[in-house]
Amino acid sequence: MRPSTPSPFDSLTSAPSAVISVSPIILAAPDRGEDLQVRVSAPVIGSQLPLIILAHGFGSSLEGYAPLAQFWAAHGFAVIQPTFLDSRTLQPKPKASHGEAVQAYLADPRKLRMWRFRVADMKRILDHLDVLESAVPGLTGRLDHSRIAVAGHSFGAQTAGVLLGARVLGADESVREDLSDPRIKAGVLLSAAGQGGESLSPFAVEHFPHLNQSYADLKTPTLVVAGDADQSPLTVRGPEWFTDAYTLSPGANCLVTLFGGEHMLGGISGYLVTETTDENPERVAVVQWLTWAYLRSALYPEDPAWPAACATLQERFSTVGRIDCK
Repeated sequence: MRPSTPSPFDSLTSAPSAVISVSPIILAAPDRGEDLQVRVSAPVIGSQLPLIILAHGFGSSLEGYAPLAQFWAAHGFAVIQPTFLDSRTLQPKPKASHGEAVQAYLADPRKLRMWRFRVADMKRILDHLDVLESAVPGLTGRLDHSRIAVAGHSFGAQTAGVLLGARVLGADESVREDLSDPRIKAGVLLSAAGQGGESLSPFAVEHFPHLNQSYADLKTPTLVVAGDADQSPLTVRGPEWFTDAYTLSPGANCLVTLFGGEHMLGGISGYLVTETTDENPERVAVVQWLTWAYLRSALYPEDPAWPAACATLQERFSTVGRIDCK
């Protein structure tokens, strides 16, 4: 996916603003093993900016997901990106391949708690918004702390989902504690793993027990985005597993299904990244605009961005995907 791709939805919003981005901003985290690194991006103009905290997928970092982070920031959001402990940038071999990173993760004694560290990192950000705000020149006093959304892709979608109300289950299927956060008003889950139990593959059961999860308590307004060609070794089911967050939760009220979309949804994890197997600039543009429009209307109910974007997709770009809403 290359930058500066024209979007089919350009007419639905104003021209993009210039963006200021600062990283790494360091938040002390003595219980984590090393401090938390964060990137903050925001438009250089505007006040009462809503926030999106973006949780990266396995192995990525605050440097990832530029197609989403830059787009959202250029269109009126402040975007906050942490680097989680599973990031390849924190490993002894920061330029390791994806396979090597997976092997390092499986050997990490913290792996069974990694999902908890991720959730704690997101809450640490929520607890220190004033620190992050003051670290960016010209941003102090410009954030609206009452309008906060979370977004996440893959492992990051699981992280975001827990903050929205999803629960990780114990080995005996007992429901673990509620780690949702009332400060979060809306969410976007991209390529989110489905429910656990019999849906998990033996590989997932052995190595990723945190994927034994339930969406029954996810009640925060949420958009789910899934590719209908996303085949995963983590489930014995097919691509429809990635729609469980929509079908099994009361809060996820809309689902975007991208035709031909694989796990990277056309290339959302970065520009020119080799991990994208379904490179498709149009697909990425659709993800950019639909996620932006959903969060605008979710955080500002009077904003018509979401219904307008839905109508545009249906009328002009129905070959790219479809939208279902409850």
